[in-house]
Amino acid sequence: MARFFDVHPEDPQPRAINQVVDLLRDGGLIAYPTDSCYALGAQLGNKEALDRIRTIRQLDSKHHFTLVCSDFAQLGQFVNIGNDVFRQIKAVTPGSFTFILPATREVPRRLLHPKKKTVGVRIPNHRFVHALLAELGEPLLTSTLLLPDQAEPLTQGWEIKERLDNEVDAVIDSGDCGTEPTTVVDFSGGTAEVVRRGAGDPSRFE
Repeated sequence: MARFFDVHPEDPQPRAINQVVDLLRDGGLIAYPTDSCYALGAQLGNKEALDRIRTIRQLDSKHHFTLVCSDFAQLGQFVNIGNDVFRQIKAVTPGSFTFILPATREVPRRLLHPKKKTVGVRIPNHRFVHALLAELGEPLLTSTLLLPDQAEPLTQGWEIKERLDNEVDAVIDSGDCGTEPTTVVDFSGGTAEVVRRGAGDPSRFE
């Protein structure tokens, strides 16, 4: 049975943050809110949690997982990013965008796109997520909480608890969160290609 954390949206309780981080470090898988709907999250090197995410979402090997980062300094450790691309990303970050970029050697091989050797990265605009990342001290392996039988992501903590009670280890509720997944922009070819239109305004990349 998943634990349920009710976290204040503006001033996340340190005790709750610490408990969630302890759970992640113990190999747990969480469902957590972001600025663009709920996501599944785990520690970067957690292979078992990665397999659980694949099972829950019925994903194939070509799915791009995302590293949710606290800032550009952290993001830059895990992807190769040139000055021009950096400026384009910085203009809309933090926000509801995921960017696909060539990965560095810091990213576990199992997270990479098998042919492109790329990974998704993002810096969300959400107080709980930033508090969690600050305590965790590393990016969070993430995938949008979009179930195979659903056209849209789940957005209510209580509903996620009911649906995934035996499949995740914790559900975090921090009030209203976004109802659309991120806009995904692929920079792996050197120029911007919008591959999914979502919560972020894609116009500057089209």
